[in-house]
Amino acid sequence: MSNLDVHPAATVVGGREDVSARPVHELLTGKLVQLGESTQVRRLLPTLGRRMVGAWCFVDHYGPDDIGDSTGMHVPPHPHTGLQTVSWLHDGEILHRDSLGSVQTLRPYQLGLMTAGRAIAHAEVSPREHPRLLHGAQLWVALPDGHRNTAPNFEHHATLPVVDAPGLRATVILGEVDGAASPGTTFSPLVGADLALDAGADVRLPLEPDFEYAVLAMSGEADVDGVPVSAGSMLYLGCGRRELPLRAADTSSGLMLLGGEPFEEQIIMWWNFVGRTGDEISAAREAWMTGDRFGEVRGYDGDRLSAPQLPPTPLKPRGRVR
Repeated sequence: MSNLDVHPAATVVGGREDVSARPVHELLTGKLVQLGESTQVRRLLPTLGRRMVGAWCFVDHYGPDDIGDSTGMHVPPHPHTGLQTVSWLHDGEILHRDSLGSVQTLRPYQLGLMTAGRAIAHAEVSPREHPRLLHGAQLWVALPDGHRNTAPNFEHHATLPVVDAPGLRATVILGEVDGAASPGTTFSPLVGADLALDAGADVRLPLEPDFEYAVLAMSGEADVDGVPVSAGSMLYLGCGRRELPLRAADTSSGLMLLGGEPFEEQIIMWWNFVGRTGDEISAAREAWMTGDRFGEVRGYDGDRLSAPQLPPTPLKPRGRVR
């Protein structure tokens, strides 16, 4: 998924100075952003208050939307560098095309994992014949310096490991939960899991004390370590936890657990690029605009996105929070 902001801010994020070494409660509410022609998302990262959770550096939550009488999601071809994209659905379908020649329909609880590495382009649209509801999340993972120029790749995992406990079904998207490991490729210690809580469930989920964590509420409402979290919001939890108490309300709820070792490197995020210097971001933009390096997304009917103008002011480090 793309950042379609026509005036994207360039920010420097990462580093440990703003990572809470102890458990905290920091409730983040999403900023409403228009994505393409007909999809509105709630942007949780980066947003006012926080920019990263481990290597997770971008989180959009959308839906559930009734798209039965519309085209649904429509994001034209656009570029990425220095990151991985994670596509995750609860309802609906998304057709992924990329410049490697990948063509894949993504369905609920299947992992679409694209490693941009040095350069890739992709498009995401609802299929012509699509389900009535669309509901999901799109996330980015920043690649560490030693892997950010790796060859681009796309993975589709239709089946993922599941951890079952009374009142809880945890699908492991990336990393490992309670000994169950996702087949998705990762480049830094992190975890992503979909948590389905039965109505009235009261459970404790094991955590890694060296990871920082956040919980995104996808649907319903749940108490996360005693804090009510409703759909479309995210609770940042800091580090230092060995378990996480979760309690559902009188109806079932869906959550996403995101975590990882605090990302030590500082990175620059601008538009759909993750880099280390302003010159690197500028070179990526130039390559996209001149048709170099990123390849072509074949089979997409329409024009690709043009890159916005770079900001006139030099980049200024702002850390992980603001």
